[in-house]
Amino acid sequence: MEGFFKFSERGTNLRTEVIAGLTTFMTMAYIIFVNPAILGTEGTGLPFSGVFFATCVAAAAASIAMGVVANFPLALASGLGLNAIVAFTLILGLGISWQQAMAVVIVEGLLVTLMVVTNLREAILNAIPLGMKFAIAVGIGLFIAFIGLKNSGIVVQNPDTYLALGDLTEGPVLLAAIGLILTLVLVARGFRGGILIGIVLTGAIGMILGIVPLPDGIVDFRFDTSTIGGGVLAVPQVLQLSLVPVIFALFMTDFFDTMGTMMAVGEEANLLDEKARVPNAKRVLLVDSLAAVGGGILGASSVTSYIESGSGVAEGGRTGFSSVIVGLLFLLALPFAPLISVFGGSVPIPGPEQGQQIFVSPVTAPALVVVGFLMMTAVRFIPWEDVDEAIPAFLTILTLPLTFNISYGIGFGFISYVLIKLARGKPGEVHPLLYGVAVLFAVEFVWPALEGALS
Repeated sequence: MEGFFKFSERGTNLRTEVIAGLTTFMTMAYIIFVNPAILGTEGTGLPFSGVFFATCVAAAAASIAMGVVANFPLALASGLGLNAIVAFTLILGLGISWQQAMAVVIVEGLLVTLMVVTNLREAILNAIPLGMKFAIAVGIGLFIAFIGLKNSGIVVQNPDTYLALGDLTEGPVLLAAIGLILTLVLVARGFRGGILIGIVLTGAIGMILGIVPLPDGIVDFRFDTSTIGGGVLAVPQVLQLSLVPVIFALFMTDFFDTMGTMMAVGEEANLLDEKARVPNAKRVLLVDSLAAVGGGILGASSVTSYIESGSGVAEGGRTGFSSVIVGLLFLLALPFAPLISVFGGSVPIPGPEQGQQIFVSPVTAPALVVVGFLMMTAVRFIPWEDVDEAIPAFLTILTLPLTFNISYGIGFGFISYVLIKLARGKPGEVHPLLYGVAVLFAVEFVWPALEGALS
């Protein structure tokens, strides 16, 4: 095991990798319950129990494959945003069956896989300017910290100011604030496993205070496998012109979210080379693209790389063994769902509008804020004195969290980079692939207007 995963070479050990895997799992375990809640929305026809089983199995298979095949500390599970497209755009919006929606996911995954096999995806990755690579890591750090603040209820939506401070007198929000303080103190004092300890202590305090409910059971061995294979037979039905825009949207999101996530995690783990390239990048991208196909086959929506992997890296995870641990924990979660839900679940609090409720995750959300800080440190590597790279880097960092979309932030960066180089009379300094990518992003951004004009 030591030789296979290269523990010594990467400055880690078995204990550290296990703690890293536990930490990553704790910060992304919410997907076990959130994915079935989204895909199982009334009217989709997808059973909650079936999606729960598919979510755990798909995440386990993909994460273990990432660890064994690519030896990279990146865990995978059903992608938030991607599952919303499947549920609300494809099934409820366009009125297609859930089997056809999963077939769309399979087709999109196969397209991405084709680009990996032909080396086009890795070529685009290597064509990204060095400053942009670090900007993506920083933007994702802000994004994940923002998610943590939002999921904790410390920052809430406000109709007048867009965002506002949450109500710290609400028990769950106060618990999240306490958890954030605890985790920051542990990390600042250099405790090994500080983020994981913070999660456990926050959960224990929440149960003592009655804010976090006690588990209503320990194990449940009743599994629903009804979603598996439903999308495979429907693939011929979705190969139609009307679904091309949706397949394209899924493709762009999956394609660039993973690239950004991979670079951000690689930078935090100090695994990038002098040109900010990821080791075994092709293997990482291949596992990720095949995971999307597997997610569609199992009925779990598109499976993609998780930025929450950064929490495990922050605990010292440097190899794929931490991803293997995450995968095994997803399998163990199948019968222990009642217990896992205590830490990864959400609790309701009053929303900003009368009669409104919002759900927060006070136990795991503080960990995301701390991980965001750790990823922000890459900002020092951006060449701010060079406006050609500084402005696109700034726009990436700014728009990535504010649009709540990794792909959009990268798109703003690419388009601005190309335009600035052209404006300064330096078209030859732009890699040809970046011109094509910038055009694709521009088409994606204006597509709703084009679609409206054409109709």
